[in-house]
Amino acid sequence: MFKKLALLFTIALLALSFGLPVAAQDNVLVMARAADTTGLDPHTQTAFASFRLLELIYEPLVNLDAELNVIPSLAESWAFNDEATQLTLNLRQGVTFHDGSAFTAEDVVASFNRILDEATGAAARANYLSIASIDTPDDFTVVLNLSQPDVPLLAALATTNAAIANKEDIESGAIATVANGTGPFKLDSWTPEETTMLSANADWWGEGPNVDGIEIRIIPDETSILAALRAGTIDFALLNDPLVATLLTDDATVTLNRVPAIAYHVLQLRSTAPDSPLAELAVRQAISCAIDRQEVVDTASLGEGTVTGPLTMAAYALDPSELFCYEKDLDRARELMAEAGVADGFTMTVIAANAEPPTALSEAQSIQAQLAEIGITVEIESLELSVYVDRWLAGDFEAAIALNGGRPDPYTMYARYWQTTGNLNNTAGYIDSTLDELMAAGRAETDPAARYEIFSQFQMHLAEMAPWVWLYTGYEYTAQQSYVEGFVPYPTDSLISLAQVSLNR
Repeated sequence: MFKKLALLFTIALLALSFGLPVAAQDNVLVMARAADTTGLDPHTQTAFASFRLLELIYEPLVNLDAELNVIPSLAESWAFNDEATQLTLNLRQGVTFHDGSAFTAEDVVASFNRILDEATGAAARANYLSIASIDTPDDFTVVLNLSQPDVPLLAALATTNAAIANKEDIESGAIATVANGTGPFKLDSWTPEETTMLSANADWWGEGPNVDGIEIRIIPDETSILAALRAGTIDFALLNDPLVATLLTDDATVTLNRVPAIAYHVLQLRSTAPDSPLAELAVRQAISCAIDRQEVVDTASLGEGTVTGPLTMAAYALDPSELFCYEKDLDRARELMAEAGVADGFTMTVIAANAEPPTALSEAQSIQAQLAEIGITVEIESLELSVYVDRWLAGDFEAAIALNGGRPDPYTMYARYWQTTGNLNNTAGYIDSTLDELMAAGRAETDPAARYEIFSQFQMHLAEMAPWVWLYTGYEYTAQQSYVEGFVPYPTDSLISLAQVSLNR
């Protein structure tokens, strides 16, 4: 309670410092968020902050709506063959990139050739490895020929990591530095860690945009964002810290949007870390048994969350009580430590980003205190987000506090981590034949009941092997002034509905 009262006082002082509301800027939405994008290449970005910018500029072939259904985007329609070994997509005609060049099937081919090229380092490459070849019968038809049945492929296409880029930008290498998409907004300028300016794409194929542009201000301290909202100097904000967001629950002038997330908070343990006791199954299991997940939720996130297993989507989620050692059991944990030959404990280092999520350090500290009960000394290394992402992608850590994105399908959510062909299995730091086989089986299975059984086995095995310790799912928070109309919050934290927002000041 004291922390919350102190925070309220701080915000009140900050609000006074922001002064009077600024005049409307020619129908420009002024938005604030704490973390900036870490780059402009849609195929290689992994940070949530990057997605929230690039999804306004680039578009994939299909997208997800607020209920996680696949909907048209650059592809108007699609169909699998009976064997689910071929996917034909009919492209939208009359679409142009922001530089005025026409969008055609050749841009799709170039984009997926780049994604599938291991040298690219594409974040979602593992989800598309079934694509054996691509045919283009005409400029607006793309046929993905698959090496095996791949039921989740369609949903896998619905991500900024599979955005369609201009063929010429890919061939020239400009994709890494010039954001030239087909989306509702154009990138006018980007000053890292300060301001990004977007202008409306008047030639966009969709309905909107209804604003002339978006000004994105980076304000690292979310209490300052809240103060700016209350002072009326910003229109819209992306919030991540529950301590700040929940202060808006009963606010008379600012609306808080709060939706359950499918992204998950997790302690990642790398069994392949050099000279680490985490190579021992019993040690990882001891860590899982020693952590009270609800305590992490309560201390780090004010109870704003739900304890979860590996699969967070409603269609596949299991009751955590069905999973290995999801109830804190210190006796079991100590027995496992003794079995592993480390009854006296050891020291391990956990990395955590200081911006995404803002609860990361609090989560690390809660886990630090809990693991001390079984003799494990946790040293916390706090990193800037860009440094954290680089270390994380390189697998340069022993353990990490992470917030990873959820997906509507288990395969698209985890193929990159838990298959031998997964492009992030080095980051995951663990693989075994059971995981590999279950992922392959789930990918090919078309019967929903059979897929459920496969992925139930998958997450029960993951929990028992404990390469990671899944903690909880939280909420996605955005906040807006009363005159901001038309925004639809998504459980994926997507901001794509900003294209339909109107400012009725």
